[in-house]
Formats: sequence, structure tokens, C-alpha cells
Amino acid sequence: MKNRGNLSRRQILSAAGFAGLAVLTGCGSGDDGGGKDLSKKQNGAMKDYRAGQQFKAAKPLSFSLLHNDNPNYPMKGGWLFWQELTERTGITLKPVSVPLSDYEKKRSLLIGAGDAPFLIPKTYHPSEVAFVSSGAILPVSDYVRLMPHFQDKVRKWRLEPELDSIRQSDGKYYLLPGLHEKAKSGYSLSLRTDVLDRLGLTLPTTWDEVYTVLKAIKARYPDRYPFTDRWSTNTPFPAGALFGYLGQAYGVRAGWTYDNISWDGARKTFVFTGATDGFRQMTDYLRKLVAEKLMDPESFTQTDDDAVKKLLSEKSFVISANSQELVQNYRYNLEKQVQGARIEMIPVPLGPAGPVVIGGARLENGVMISSKALKSDTFVAMMQFVDWLWYSDEGQRFAKWGVEGTTYTHTGGQYRPADGISLMGSDPDAPKDLQKDYGFFNGVFTYGGSWELVSSSFGPDEKKFQDAMAQRRELPIGPAHPLRSVEQEQATLWDTPLRDHVIQNTLKFVLGKRPLSEWDAYVAELKAKNMDRLVDLHNKAYERYKKENG
Repeated sequence: MKNRGNLSRRQILSAAGFAGLAVLTGCGSGDDGGGKDLSKKQNGAMKDYRAGQQFKAAKPLSFSLLHNDNPNYPMKGGWLFWQELTERTGITLKPVSVPLSDYEKKRSLLIGAGDAPFLIPKTYHPSEVAFVSSGAILPVSDYVRLMPHFQDKVRKWRLEPELDSIRQSDGKYYLLPGLHEKAKSGYSLSLRTDVLDRLGLTLPTTWDEVYTVLKAIKARYPDRYPFTDRWSTNTPFPAGALFGYLGQAYGVRAGWTYDNISWDGARKTFVFTGATDGFRQMTDYLRKLVAEKLMDPESFTQTDDDAVKKLLSEKSFVISANSQELVQNYRYNLEKQVQGARIEMIPVPLGPAGPVVIGGARLENGVMISSKALKSDTFVAMMQFVDWLWYSDEGQRFAKWGVEGTTYTHTGGQYRPADGISLMGSDPDAPKDLQKDYGFFNGVFTYGGSWELVSSSFGPDEKKFQDAMAQRRELPIGPAHPLRSVEQEQATLWDTPLRDHVIQNTLKFVLGKRPLSEWDAYVAELKAKNMDRLVDLHNKAYERYKKENG
């Protein structure tokens, strides 16, 4: 597709409005409305489907779906979710259930073997990139014209820059991400406030203050580690939550959000994350905690259960948390086992980067579509269904809360589980649970949405936490820099060894198995593993995309 006159492609897109993005983006691709006739793929589709409208298939249909089975609410075939979804939409989902601990591996095997279900949710960018060159998943940006709710939210919430950041070398994106109106933070430190009170301490607001608090607790309890942590198993980056929110304080992506390549907004260039000064400072901070016995070295290897047992038995007093674990697990069990125990999750402590959150936080995990789905005569109906369930206000409310009057009430702008139903510990004595017994608030289907809906489930702790985090500045989002297929293959060969080396040596530095005085040697090792060539590849792709797209 050629530029019109002197207008850049971005200017054309802006002038046309996001509703036309898929058509413009896909010109010549043979896969979108401009190059592929979908008239024979409308079996069961609605003819005049639009934003704000309830989707209802013209005839009963079924679609296969990969289901990430969470052990906190194991999948049940009798969930009200499945029954009500079919009644409202005419769609029956056929879930292929995979345990959470094996999800990514099983997903890759199914896609590689050509056996993947049509719908592949719970996919975190950039995981989808590995499946692009094979053609196993669809360039979904070619088909968002079939998704009026998705388009409407992108336009209203000005999410185009975020979507640009996940485009590939062909200018398309292959993941339908969860869309948030506002950035939502998830994890931070939680501390035993009753212990702090006894020691005359206040809740810390900076990482320097965290260090001071841990030192004081250690002085009072010299035989214990003040801080023990979790989320270190079934993840490539041990202590993934901790590294994630600690890295944020230093302006770097780490832990679960780690990516070898990150955008340096000040220098306007891509850099190698694991070799930046911010990453070094973050590593040095944790090294100091471990060296001074303020943090349990087993934090990076132990199971979640072991970490929580130490907290509940008062072998430790500080642990990473999210709002659900804080209320359902830590607080509930501490109050039963330790008289007078109180625990609170604090806003992410501030560090050298100041009051910031990592950029791009308004996109969440999302849905890949198997290329096999395009061969089906029900393809258009499927895309309309995906649009309604994952992106309409009504579909998102249904997936989260269920059936009004049956599983929840909504009065005075407040959502509450119905009597006798608990949500994430809201009523520990309730006989039923919204997730376990009804299938709602399932992470496979529930993410993103308006702030009004996202915040509707906040308890007092999370509301306080999110209100504080919402005041922080979002770091710049990296611009689009899609690699060509040959470049992507080369980058993949370099990326994994580099990532492994970063993770392995970060832990060695933190645990004192390698002195931080060898940081320069570590960086030299990264260079020997093609660090500079990988960075150059991404910067050249950035310059190329900028030149071609304005």
C-alpha cells in the first residue's frame, strides 16, 4: 500500500479513525477485508453487529478454547458460567483444560503440532512472537474491523501507541490484548504492622526506608530473616513479583516483566535491559539485603507454600503480596494463628526512578486465534463472540460478576457478591465461592475494562493501594520496532541464551555467589553472547519502521 501524497501511514490511520485500521494495515496481505472475501465465513454471524449490542449467534455454534486451569478454582463442567454464556450468546465453548503450571509448554506443543483450539487466551506478549513466522496464528489486526467493542475502547482510551508496541515487521499484531482504561498495579510488599508498631516504626515509603525497617526487625529478632519471599517456582525468573516491582523503582523491567530489550526514553534508543545501570542498582539492593541476612536466601528457590508457612509461623514478617493473597491467605490465616497479628500491603516503595509505573501497563494478557479458525465458515461469528465476551462492557461484567440477582447485586454503584457467596475471601464463612463454584472471575475470561468495572471488586486494601499507584507517572512506551522474519529468527537464537545468562547471574550476584565487582566482566560475557548485535537489530528495525511509517 502506498502513501497518499505526502501523508505518512500513521497520519492516514489517524485521519481514517481506528475503525479503518485493519483494512489499511492489511492491504495486500490477502487476509483482511481488503484482500480476503469473508462472505462465505458468516455462518451464524449477526448481520448488523455493533458496539453496545448483545451478541447472539444466528444459530447454535461451538468453539474450542484452551483453558488455563487455575488450582485456586479448578475447572468444572457444571459451572453456571458455561450454561449462562450459551444461553446469552448461543455459543458453547469446548475447553481443552491445561494445568496452570504446564500451560505455556502445552500451548507451544499444541500449536506446533497443529492441534491448538481456535481460541488461545491467557497469552502474554511477547509470547505470541514465537508462533508468527510459522503462520500458526492469525494476524488479528486484520480482523478487528469485525470487533466494534474492541475498536471503540481503543479509540476512547487512546490505546493506539500501546498496540503499536506489539506490532510485528508486517505492521500487524497477532495478539488481542486485554485493554485497560487505566493502568492497574498488582504486587508490592506486605508487612506485619503490629510488629512495626511494637518497634516504633512506620510503614516505609521508599526502598531506603524498607532497608531501615528490615534492619530494625533483624535487631529485635536476630535469629530470623525479616523478609522471605515467594513466586519463585514455575517461572523463568525466580521471585518474579519482587523483581518486577523493585525493578520499577529503578525504571527497569525485571522479574515477570523482564525483556532483554527495553526503551531508554531519555536517549531515544533501545538498550539491553540486563546491562543497564538501573538493573545493576536493583541487583545490588537485593544483594545487600541477602548479605546482611535481612532477606531469606531461600526466597529464590522455595515454593509459595514454604514461604507462606514461614510468615504464618513468625519466622518472617515481610513478604510479597497481591490484594487477593493479602486478604485470603496472609491476613485470614495470621488472624487465626497469631493473636493480634495485622498485615498490610504498601504502595510500591519509591526508588531512584521516582513515582513511576512501567509503561504499557494498560495492555494485559490476551487471546491468540489459531489460523485454522479462518478456514471455518463460522469465523465472523467467532470474532463477534470474542469481541462481546472479552471487550464489551456487558460481556466483561458477566465474566467478572456473573448473573445479577443470582451471583451478585448492584446497588448505588456498588457491586457485591450475593448472600452466601464469597469472592476472594470477602466472606470466609460463605458456603459458596464465586470462582470455585460458579466459574466467574476466571482469569481466562476476566481482565481489562473500564476503571469502574476493574475497581468494582476492590476491597478497602486494594482501593487504597490502587488510588496511591494511580497518582504515579507512566514511563514512556517503547515505539514500534518490528523485526522481519529473518531478523526475528536470528533474534530468537540470541535472545534465549542472553536471557538465561541474565537470570542466572542476577541470582549469583544477589546470593553472593559472584561479587558485584565482576559486573563489567558479566557485561563482557553478554557482549560475547551477541548482546550488542541484538540491540543493533532492534534499533535498526525501529529506524526502518519510523522511516516507512512516519
